[in-house]
Amino acid sequence: MSENKKLTDLSFTQNRELSWLRFNDRVLSEAENSSVPLMERFRFISIFTSNLDEFFMVRVGSLFDLAAITPDYIDSKSGDTPEEQLNNIFFTVRPLYKKRDMIYGNVTKELSNRGVIELLFDELTDAEREYVIDYSKEYIKPLISPQIVNSSHPFPEIINKNIYIAALLEEKKNERVGLVEIPDSVPRIIMLPGDGCRYIRTEEVIKSYIKKIFPSYDVIDSIIFRVTRNADITLDEEKFDDDGTDMIAHMEKVLKKRKRLAPVRLEINGDSEKLEEMLIKKLSIKKEQVFRCECPLNLEYAYSLKPKSRSLYYPLYNPKYPDYLIPQQSMWKQIEQRDVLLFFPYQSMQPFFDLLKEAANDPEVVSIKMTVYRLAKHSVIARLLCEAAENGKEVTVLMELRARFDEENNIEWAKELEHAGCKIIYGREGFKCHSKICLITKKSGNKISYVTQIGTGNYNEKTSTIYTDFSLMTADRNIAADAIEFFQNMMIGNLKGNYKHLMVAPYSMKNRLCALIDEEIAKGTQGQIIIKANAVTDRELIDKFSEASRAGVKVILIIRGICCILPGIKDKTDNVTVNSIVGRFLEHSRIYSFGKGEDQKMYISSADIMTRNQNKRTEIACPINSTEIKAFLNRYIRRSLADNVNRRIMLSDGEYTMPESKGKESFDVQKYYLNHVIHLEKSRIQNKKIHVSILDKFFRQRKKRK
Repeated sequence: MSENKKLTDLSFTQNRELSWLRFNDRVLSEAENSSVPLMERFRFISIFTSNLDEFFMVRVGSLFDLAAITPDYIDSKSGDTPEEQLNNIFFTVRPLYKKRDMIYGNVTKELSNRGVIELLFDELTDAEREYVIDYSKEYIKPLISPQIVNSSHPFPEIINKNIYIAALLEEKKNERVGLVEIPDSVPRIIMLPGDGCRYIRTEEVIKSYIKKIFPSYDVIDSIIFRVTRNADITLDEEKFDDDGTDMIAHMEKVLKKRKRLAPVRLEINGDSEKLEEMLIKKLSIKKEQVFRCECPLNLEYAYSLKPKSRSLYYPLYNPKYPDYLIPQQSMWKQIEQRDVLLFFPYQSMQPFFDLLKEAANDPEVVSIKMTVYRLAKHSVIARLLCEAAENGKEVTVLMELRARFDEENNIEWAKELEHAGCKIIYGREGFKCHSKICLITKKSGNKISYVTQIGTGNYNEKTSTIYTDFSLMTADRNIAADAIEFFQNMMIGNLKGNYKHLMVAPYSMKNRLCALIDEEIAKGTQGQIIIKANAVTDRELIDKFSEASRAGVKVILIIRGICCILPGIKDKTDNVTVNSIVGRFLEHSRIYSFGKGEDQKMYISSADIMTRNQNKRTEIACPINSTEIKAFLNRYIRRSLADNVNRRIMLSDGEYTMPESKGKESFDVQKYYLNHVIHLEKSRIQNKKIHVSILDKFFRQRKKRK
């Protein structure tokens, strides 16, 4: 037994990879929930599939690397070696494939009854078959490049996640293998003519005429397959200079490299032992890395299906402009009156756009500084930053080019922002910048004022409509002072800055969190800790939660995904409860709360309770000083814990169960906020910085209009 195993208490923790697989199982379970509309259920199968793709590329890929480099490394939560973790993953994933196949069959059968029909080639009508053949000749055949694998044509490099068809061919009793790659330029499905929603997958079409692709051979067997490759590249392996051109060139080189790293998974539609054995040999993988499935290997086309019936989808909703803000009036002045909290996706991002638009065109605004991790493909925010720069503002953007799987989009925006006149800086080597902060500075005569925006989610209009996140906009000069310090430190690559109000990783956030937990431990049974986040994996903070539990502190965790602490373990985590909400929207917001009543300290943050966030990323947590916003967030937490539709409760073995709901009305926290106006109630105890005269005037005017 290693020293690490001896020193680490594993009685109240679990492996992060197995915890993540349980989370993805909860995602898949939404696809069999009869209360979820059918097309949304189909999309949940697609989400489960793409989640699993990324899991294999990143987490399984990194474990293969770890097994090769340091095979004796011991996981601090499970005590397992990399090889043991991989074996546990393969064992756990296999039944999930079977569950997905079953759910996919049930959902597509129900969709077929509602007019959304997937067909095989033999099921097409004569007219449909003729249409598909003509379509294939025009749009598919010119783009595919079939290949025979022999001494003259060696086995090709199989591109990560591309769909291939392998055929076992025979000519004069000599067997050969034929391969057909379906490139990204080929559409995934062919919609059939007519009023309904009938379609056929492209790989099924190609497979149906594989004999015509290899006319000199008899086709003995054929399968559809896909390879997943390791994508866990260490982006700082090759050194780069500090100028942006070299950083961008470095990233473009890395992205090309990612497509051809070692295979970690082979997925197969069909049944051919000979072809499977050939692929295992050529790809140099093991049998346990092979997964046969009946479900399509790529389900991204779920989002391109457009049945006419709205009943197959969630009801439409429009994110609302907050009722406590006045459109067409200066956002700057309204923020000076009171802190503003936006709650996505229930509220619109428009007030933040309005603030940026106002800043871009206000002659008194002198600078805008912002961190960027993920931007939308057609980003309003990036356009407004360009507009500000073109208007002569000093615009500084700390752009993170290493946002996994968004690198190409960020590279393009970095080039465009720089072309518009923005100053682009990049995260320090070895540390990703994941914080979400924007600082706007205005100079009016001799007076300088600031508005700081800090969020839990990215500056991305698309995800703001499907992720739950918070965005705080404040004129608080103390927060601004720390923001100024933060950006000055980032400009010179100093990660060890001192901040009075903000918690900033990687050098001070974890220490501050531990100190706040210690304050609650000192209160004993009167202490309370509430953490809402995406994941809990950091061993040091997990141990602090256990220490708090042993002191009698109530520790309430609302964790969407991975959670490596096990609740309810005697004398370890008796006072810890773990909840997870998986529903229509992806729960992405992070809230840290310590204490109760007037002593409560509350923060919103970009950081999860993960080692990578606390030690290897630049993250920010911002205190909530407004009593009305704090009250709103407390109500939100209470409602989240009352959810008996989407919430699951973790048991002491790491499995999840539904909350007790017998005799109770169904309560879905996401549906609640979709159906209720979000407002910040005036607090009885008014913060001196909060003035509500503008609001009073607005409400009086609205009442008169009614």
